Amino acid sequence: MRNGKHVAKRTGSKMLVTALALILVCCMAVGGTMAWLMDSTDEVVNTFTSSGIDIDLVESESSLDDEDGSALTNSYQMIPGWTITKDPKVTVLANSEDCYLFVEIIKENNFDTFMTYAMADGWKEVEGQSGVYYREVGKNETEAQPFYVLKGTEVKDDEGNVIGEANQLTVKDGITKENMKDLTAATYPKMSVKAYAIQLYKTNGVKFTAAEAWAEINPTP
Repeated sequence: MRNGKHVAKRTGSKMLVTALALILVCCMAVGGTMAWLMDSTDEVVNTFTSSGIDIDLVESESSLDDEDGSALTNSYQMIPGWTITKDPKVTVLANSEDCYLFVEIIKENNFDTFMTYAMADGWKEVEGQSGVYYREVGKNETEAQPFYVLKGTEVKDDEGNVIGEANQLTVKDGITKENMKDLTAATYPKMSVKAYAIQLYKTNGVKFTAAEAWAEINPTP
């Protein structure tokens, strides 16, 4: 009887082990054929490119007595009452970002005593600044945008047709030879023009004011 019980126990243990092995095999078989629900998308690639603002300032070589060959340093004779053609032009180059465009008029040696001028249309003086003017310029991806600095008068051909505009300065008609006799190369009246540009927006949708923009360009010491 003892042997019979012992054989029965061993047979039961083998059957249990065999059953567990079969369950494990079944689980492995089921697991091996199971398919989870899945999906994926194409990759989105964001590339952040550079931006910029580029400007240029030029002037025609229009003075008859200027011999240095540079359009950046012209000289003119002052004859009372005469108009002098002077055409500084600042250009915002193509693909520049929206910007404030500034011009600074620098006058030396009692310039206003001898000469007078007006700014071209579209320029506004910066509040609190003397001789600093601005305009807003939007982005143009394909074309440069030129702007004359000084106001001009219409130029007509022999038949009276308007063919352009001459930017100009005028020598005051009250000036006399006596007023000019003591002038030297060091004291001749001078006008210089310098151009600047800065981005129009400081954050998305929020513009600088012209005064804020100018302060960024020319901070107070």
